[in-house]
Amino acid sequence: MSLIDVALALPLYRTFTYSVPEGTTGSVAAGSRVIVPFHGGRELGIVVGTGVANDAVRVKSIAAAPDEGPVLSDAMIALCRWIADYYVAPLGVALRAALPAALTGAEAPEPTRAKRRVARLRGELPSLMQREKVFARAPQQRALYELIEAVGGSAAVESLQEKLHFSSSVLKGLATRGLVDVEDETVARDPFLSRARMSPARHTPTEAQRHAIARLSAAPPGHVALLHGVTGSGKTLVYLELLRRVVIEQNRTAIVLVPEIALTPQTVDRFRAEFGDRIAVLHSALSTGERYDAWLALARGEKRIAVGARSAIFAPLRDLGAIIVDEEHESSYKQGESPRYHAREVAIVRARAAGAVVVLGSATPSLESWTNATSGKYELLTLPDRAGGASLPEVRVVDLRVERTTTTPPPAADVTFRLAVSEPLETALRDRLAKKEQSILLLNRRGYSAFIQCGTCGDVTVCPNCSISLTYHRTPEQLVCHYCQHVEPLQLACVRCGGQRLRQRGLGTQQVERLLSERFPDARVARMDVDTTSGKWAHTEILDRVGAGHVDILLGTQMIAKGLDFPNVTLVGVIDADVGINLPDFRASERCFQLLSQVAGRAGRGPKGGEVLIQTRTPSHHAVRCAVTHDYHRFVEQELAGRHDPPYPPDVRLANVVVSGTQEEATATFAATAAAWMRDLLAAKPALRVSVIGPAPCPVERVKQRWRWHVLLKSDRPADLGRMVNYLARRLEVPRQFGLRMTIDRDPQQLM
Repeated sequence: MSLIDVALALPLYRTFTYSVPEGTTGSVAAGSRVIVPFHGGRELGIVVGTGVANDAVRVKSIAAAPDEGPVLSDAMIALCRWIADYYVAPLGVALRAALPAALTGAEAPEPTRAKRRVARLRGELPSLMQREKVFARAPQQRALYELIEAVGGSAAVESLQEKLHFSSSVLKGLATRGLVDVEDETVARDPFLSRARMSPARHTPTEAQRHAIARLSAAPPGHVALLHGVTGSGKTLVYLELLRRVVIEQNRTAIVLVPEIALTPQTVDRFRAEFGDRIAVLHSALSTGERYDAWLALARGEKRIAVGARSAIFAPLRDLGAIIVDEEHESSYKQGESPRYHAREVAIVRARAAGAVVVLGSATPSLESWTNATSGKYELLTLPDRAGGASLPEVRVVDLRVERTTTTPPPAADVTFRLAVSEPLETALRDRLAKKEQSILLLNRRGYSAFIQCGTCGDVTVCPNCSISLTYHRTPEQLVCHYCQHVEPLQLACVRCGGQRLRQRGLGTQQVERLLSERFPDARVARMDVDTTSGKWAHTEILDRVGAGHVDILLGTQMIAKGLDFPNVTLVGVIDADVGINLPDFRASERCFQLLSQVAGRAGRGPKGGEVLIQTRTPSHHAVRCAVTHDYHRFVEQELAGRHDPPYPPDVRLANVVVSGTQEEATATFAATAAAWMRDLLAAKPALRVSVIGPAPCPVERVKQRWRWHVLLKSDRPADLGRMVNYLARRLEVPRQFGLRMTIDRDPQQLM
């Protein structure tokens, strides 16, 4: 009988020793899955080594070993140990993050072809006037019909019912009228194989591109380079040439990370054109079976390049030669739950262990990466000009303060439209429509209106679970919390005073879409936000329509701001650049500058050139001024000056300790206790150079019925901060009352 050390995916900072009975079938080597008895139940664990006997503890036997061989390599176990230590997470939780969902259960999954029910619009679409008649007594049917229309004409029934809360009777009513067909659709195991194969694009590299390719090709193992290139400078060509050398010439493997699922289809199309079926895609929009099939293909060596979002960093590739992190500045690379890893940092650690090259690409690098590059920790490679001789688009600012006080008052019917689209932007849109060119409009706020306010008493409808207002959505008509997804119907009267003067405040993408459709009835408008992309292939369908020229105006949130390359887009308009610029977060200005710069880069990528109009009430803000002039260096200079006193990253490292509970006073009391405990620890260990700030309520004080307080830890010595947070996680006892919890977010991307 042998002993093994097992890590369980439980909030426990330790492993457990089990015995392996004679005759056990299946693998029990390091990296294997085992089913073990635990506290009267059964848990899935990962073998991480050989166990040590303890005479004081009775060792239990494992219940089963479901696999024929290990599912995690020794290198992946070592990487997960680093994640667990650095990001203060139990080892079993880190190991679970490295596995596909199909392997987090107790059984060995069997890949099967999957089917889903899909609703598709049928026949010729009725006009607006016909809809008034057809849906006169069926507003829910109209809302569902127009939602399916907005996402490209088809949507998964499961998504409509579970995520968008439409009942089956509403869908059945549309089918009875002959407006919708509901049918089964087979889901391909490799969902990207059905896409048309692009021909490889042949471009002559610029001098700057040739220099970057040569430096990366000759880079030593574990080398990290920051590729800083303006939007449209040809970073993708550099990626492709590096991968050609790594995958084809050296016969090694590679990982390509992208920040948004919306970018994945275009990225996959470009890479498949070059590398054929060597590409496997890993991202959360795929079904469990599809992800497992892709994972198996990578593990078996059938696929050589993994493309995907954050979790693709755990792709089971051997002989890794390169990791590319595109748009490395994006906060979506940070995991929101334990283990709260940052895929960019994990990529660097994994690459150094594997002897691979890392490329961090961005037009607007994070201040942390920029500081590492300028200090010599990373190599800095630059692409200062757009490829093909194209010029960066001209950027103009529309000062909404002046615009709305000096222009002639519009007719009453135009007041709302003018809140969204100024006269200069409307003129520019009309010009593009006349020229058969395309436009992109950014508004980083989904829904119809930001909130509903009573015109009599001023009361705002808020979420019963969170400390934020509810957002009004029109399709379907309801109030939604964007934190906990609470949904409630729109009331006809104020619940506080009974007044019926309810007013919609703040514009959302749904309302702007309606305003554009009414003002430009012949324009083909597509909206791209979380509401229209909840379906599995919704991102792809919308972007394919844009690429085919079937969309005149693409309106969306931040998901349309990066990575998209459409040569016929000659106008980009930012509806409200001030969204998020004044949030109580030290990164707010940086995120604003990055978003404006990235969306501006969608214009003028073809021979027709481009123009960008930014609507704002704060034209003097340095994030806006630097975005207008495409001046990243000036922005960095001004932003870094504001991070010195008080110190914030990249000057120091942070850890955000968040205490939450179901009772407000108990949460505040424990937060104060935790802060005092940390200060006492530092007093007892003066060698630890860490400062404690707080406690204070989180900016969003209540989420999902849990009150939230936080304590901020700062240090200019990462090792000291690591020792501090690990000691805190293991030694501070959290009271059992009032559902109290403590989470530690190291290197947080936001403090909300």
